[in-house]
Amino acid sequence: MDKFRTLLRLGPSNLARVGIYRLGLKSGFHRVQAISAPIPSGRLFKPVQTTAPKGCVARNSWHQNSARIFGQDITPYPELPQWHANALVVGASQSASQDWWNISDFDPNVGDIKGIWEASRFDWLIAMAQRAALGDAGELERANIWLENWLEKNPPYKGANWKCGQEASIRVVHLALAACIIGQVEETSPTLLSVVELHLMRIAPTIGYAIGQANNHGTSEAAALFIGGSWLAKNNIEAGNQWLKIGRKWLENRAQTLIEPDGSFSQYSVNYHRMMLDTYCFVEVWRQKLKLTEFSRSFFERLGKSTQWLQQMAQVENGLVPNIGANDGSQILALTDSSYRDFRPSIQLACALFLDACAFDDDGLNNQQLLWLGVDMPSKKAQPLQSMTYDDGGYHILRQGNAVAYLRYPRFRFRPSQADILHCDLFVNGENLLRDAGTYSYNSSHEDLVYFNGTKAHNTIEFDDKDQMPRLGRFLFGNWVKTKSINKISENENRVTAGASYQGPSGENHSRVLQLEHDKLVCIDEISGFKDKAVLRWRLAPGAWKLDGDTLSDGVRSIVIKSTVAIKNIEILEGRESLYYMQQSILPVLTVTLSNNEKSSLAQITTTIRF
Repeated sequence: MDKFRTLLRLGPSNLARVGIYRLGLKSGFHRVQAISAPIPSGRLFKPVQTTAPKGCVARNSWHQNSARIFGQDITPYPELPQWHANALVVGASQSASQDWWNISDFDPNVGDIKGIWEASRFDWLIAMAQRAALGDAGELERANIWLENWLEKNPPYKGANWKCGQEASIRVVHLALAACIIGQVEETSPTLLSVVELHLMRIAPTIGYAIGQANNHGTSEAAALFIGGSWLAKNNIEAGNQWLKIGRKWLENRAQTLIEPDGSFSQYSVNYHRMMLDTYCFVEVWRQKLKLTEFSRSFFERLGKSTQWLQQMAQVENGLVPNIGANDGSQILALTDSSYRDFRPSIQLACALFLDACAFDDDGLNNQQLLWLGVDMPSKKAQPLQSMTYDDGGYHILRQGNAVAYLRYPRFRFRPSQADILHCDLFVNGENLLRDAGTYSYNSSHEDLVYFNGTKAHNTIEFDDKDQMPRLGRFLFGNWVKTKSINKISENENRVTAGASYQGPSGENHSRVLQLEHDKLVCIDEISGFKDKAVLRWRLAPGAWKLDGDTLSDGVRSIVIKSTVAIKNIEILEGRESLYYMQQSILPVLTVTLSNNEKSSLAQITTTIRF
């Protein structure tokens, strides 16, 4: 029944789209299985005739046997990628000759298939195009060699790199971005147009499946159809007009459907929110460049709200954001050498395009997106940051002095990917003092999947060794919890307060109130209804933390725990976090255990964090 009710909440139309897609592939009669195309031959990019705008700086990545995989620099790296090998698992590779629909997403002999897909996203093309635009002709030659090799080793539509419509869409976006950088949007080689066309032939027949996912697959694939279709149409390739119309339709639809009125995004993920927003940013840049019809007013309103949401998540000091929700390190507009974890360049671009405002004053890496894409710097400043509630998505953001606290509460209109209800993140002077675990991998051991997606990996309370929602599959939780009550933001010059509560599927109750002052955060948890035990966890920034009774300190910051009922155990344990996809590290976790609660009784735990 849990599974049945959860499937209903996913939406009948979405289920139908996904079901038709899977049934079609299984039967062998899906129209995507009938497409074919020859391997295009010839150089994709011509010699560069233009120069980059003044002030542009090229990325250093993908240079001198180095690579950038999942946002992290990797060395050494082969001169030519092994397109069907897992970049992070030695000896693991996938067949290059199989029809893509016969390849498993979760082959244990290959490892995470994203390790194969990563080099085929063409992130390297952006760095090479930038260096070519700044006068390094050898980099354009190198880019052409890599592209020709990719086409040879990935014939349409064979191998893992054709399996996912979103991966094909990211390639189209990056081909178009490279053409913008080196000035070849207007005068495009026939070979490049052929490559774009064969990609759209793969994407268009399965757009329904992407829409049924209700996530950034739909925005990415709609963007590819819009960008690629208009590019082909401009060059008198008739099929482009139809793809352009389909892409425009779904870009408008996804903006209204997946972006909530307050700007929250369907995936409840900060990194995927950026990916969606970056995609729409490049769509708008492309639309302006080709002088295409404007999108609707409501389209721009939703994108403006989503921009403000992301700006609220990023720290002004360094661009870091809470590691909330699924995170595979995706960054579709990587035009700077700044860390993928620095969200400021994306926010600056989105503010300019959708709010006609400037988010950051400095003229460093934050402005490189605008320079490379030819977007004028607005003179107006973005609205100052303040404490906010995003109730459509379920987020409280509390600000006081140099501290920002985030509280996650359940407003699940779309499927949640993590059991992170009432999770709390805390940043002080840009440092993530209380933090989320991240994701690690979508295809790892059962232990890793359960840990990183589960309640144990979040700063909240776990009841009776169970996740807050029952796990129904690799990416699906059931019995989506609803918010029981909300404490709206209340603030004065000294303190800002907010909170929320929920009741779990087994009758457990949890209420959390945050009180943020300029030098401390007080968290008041009230719990009841659990059977055997409740565990409160605080996942901390690595440091020399020492526990003395009920007080934890690193010599500068301190955490004091008080409870109205006896604490069974309080200790520092090792936890894990993933700052980069497929990478994990150790961090300290303050763990507080209460036991033997009667269903009718109430326990209150007060955590005071001084900084």
